[in-house]
Amino acid sequence: MKFYHSKLLNSASNVTHAFTTRHSGNLAFHVNDNPRHVQMNHERLAKELGYKKESLIYMKQIHSNLVHIVNDEDNFLMCPSEATNTLGVPRSCDALITDKADTPLMVMAADCAPLLFYDQRQKVIAVAHAGREGTFKNIVGNVCERMACGFDSKPEDISVSIGANIGVCCYEVGGEIYEEAKALQLEYAVQKKDKRYYLDINKIIKTQLLACGIKEEKIEFCDECTCCKKDKYFSYRAEKTTGRFCGVIILKVFQTQPQERAYF
Repeated sequence: MKFYHSKLLNSASNVTHAFTTRHSGNLAFHVNDNPRHVQMNHERLAKELGYKKESLIYMKQIHSNLVHIVNDEDNFLMCPSEATNTLGVPRSCDALITDKADTPLMVMAADCAPLLFYDQRQKVIAVAHAGREGTFKNIVGNVCERMACGFDSKPEDISVSIGANIGVCCYEVGGEIYEEAKALQLEYAVQKKDKRYYLDINKIIKTQLLACGIKEEKIEFCDECTCCKKDKYFSYRAEKTTGRFCGVIILKVFQTQPQERAYF
């Protein structure tokens, strides 16, 4: 499978992580793909990253600012059953947090930004799904707040890696979205070109992370546009009917050494 890794997170000895591409296969069950093929992609991913597929936690992403702290009721068995081909219902939210070791967290994307969080001091990980609606609702701020309240995380200890997402080059929005951005004081992230409006999601994410107290040197962006590079990533804007790539992060019990990998 083809992965890309964060240099920022690769320096952390207590986590394993990866961002997949379309060459890793579709990982979403809700896009009319063959469920067995999706299961096989999950099995390959689990094998490559060294975790048990059944331990993976992912979400029914709903473009919200809802954050869920993982508990014992969350598991991969909420996915379609290979035996019955019936579809379970994952947790409806757009961010997950845990301090449980060997509990992989996954965020899926196809233009929205996949975020991976790691608190090196408290040994806490999180994932978040941030598209236009999520950033307008400040989901990253909610993640940082829940990490602080639930796990005593300090912003100076948190590293955040943001995977590939649609760039301002391709993210054209209507005038009503510009007016909404203005009302939320987010017009700084809208570019005007020839009477058209283009939204810079990454600019909002960075501003919100800095406002939470995350250090700039602990924020890392992939800076690849999924729409421009639809041959490398899934892109809803470019294709409409498409799969999902992912970001995944796992807190490990034992420390590991940084490896030679393909980076952003």
